[in-house]
Amino acid sequence: MKRLTAALKAAPRTLREDLWPIPGALPRTAQPRWLDWRPAIAVPLVLVALCLGIPTVNQFLTGYRTGSRPVLVLLALILVAGPVVALFRPVLAWWTSTAVMVAVVVTTDPFPLGASVRSPWAGPGLALYTQVLFLAALRLRPRVAVEMLVISVLTSLACAVPRGGVVDDPLLTTASLVAAVLVGASMRGRQVARTELVVQEELTAEERARRTLLEERNRIARELHDVVAHHMSVISIQAQVAPHLVENPSEEFKENLVGIRQNAVEALTELRRVLGVLRSEDTPADGVRHTPQPTLDRLDELVGNVRAAGLTVVTETTGAPRALSPGVELSAFRIVQEALSNVMRYAPGAEVRVEIGYRRTGLTVRVANSPPDRTAPPSPGTGQGLLGMRERAAMLGGELATGTTPDGGWEVTALLPTQPPAEPVEDTS
Repeated sequence: MKRLTAALKAAPRTLREDLWPIPGALPRTAQPRWLDWRPAIAVPLVLVALCLGIPTVNQFLTGYRTGSRPVLVLLALILVAGPVVALFRPVLAWWTSTAVMVAVVVTTDPFPLGASVRSPWAGPGLALYTQVLFLAALRLRPRVAVEMLVISVLTSLACAVPRGGVVDDPLLTTASLVAAVLVGASMRGRQVARTELVVQEELTAEERARRTLLEERNRIARELHDVVAHHMSVISIQAQVAPHLVENPSEEFKENLVGIRQNAVEALTELRRVLGVLRSEDTPADGVRHTPQPTLDRLDELVGNVRAAGLTVVTETTGAPRALSPGVELSAFRIVQEALSNVMRYAPGAEVRVEIGYRRTGLTVRVANSPPDRTAPPSPGTGQGLLGMRERAAMLGGELATGTTPDGGWEVTALLPTQPPAEPVEDTS
């Protein structure tokens, strides 16, 4: 009982907030996407309104007596404009159309003609009004649409009371108004659900891309762990052996070497902890995980395996080969490996050219393939190949470019710096 009393007390305020047509006080609407084309939609709607305008004006002029016939024409034209206005201001259009219907009934006397022309809530007048109600229900919240429907039905019935019940068919009028609201509200509900689904799909795609990026970075970090751990192990061993290579080493020298070895051991311990954090559910077995990371020295072995799988591969090396940092060697090998895997997966029967270029400040890797000679079967891959290659190049401060070749093939080109970028010099002046 208390809830009902509170709802009744709040009803006037709720109606005022929902149905007050002052700009800025209108209820927020969730319009379908096709209403973004309202200027284009307004053109056929104007044509429909004009088609209904002539019989509406005729209905008002022949069905009612008034001291000023231009007033009836003006009221009819306002009612005709209602559907077009409802595209942009549905609440204002509904209030205006309702006011016109009431004004026609209250300020005029019907001619003694047939009942079919005695009420504006019938014929073309009702058709125009239901259009306004439909567009309002299509754009406004269901609660607002129901409020409009209730007020419209009560108004149509009340207009017949002082005129001796001249409404043509109250059931038909009510059914038309209810149908307009139900259709509009159902279409709006479908559009809102579809919009929410699209938003959810976009969020899911963004989350999936973010998770894929993190997984790829974790995989790269796990591979680089072996490289860093190898260097730290070498530092530790060298620091331990160094005192035996020097005659009569000083105590200070020994203490420094002990400190270096201790720091190296601590760094190795922390690296193992970091690797434990980076480990995911798909971490490979111990035997695979502890296998030395590949370098460009194993490029011929990789190419041989690909050729054995039926792919034609040509390799070319330019420049003077030299020893590079393990990170560059590993990234270059992985980029070639992933590019060849993509060729086998998406371009069966294509010819591949692998180019390795040694430059003074960097290493260039180019893998290009010709168009496939047959359609590639559906691939079960995860689509992370290009992402992994970009991450490896970016990790080293390099660049990676991919795209189609003039003959319709595909190429991957990476530039990996072999020297770290120069640190900016601080201005101490």
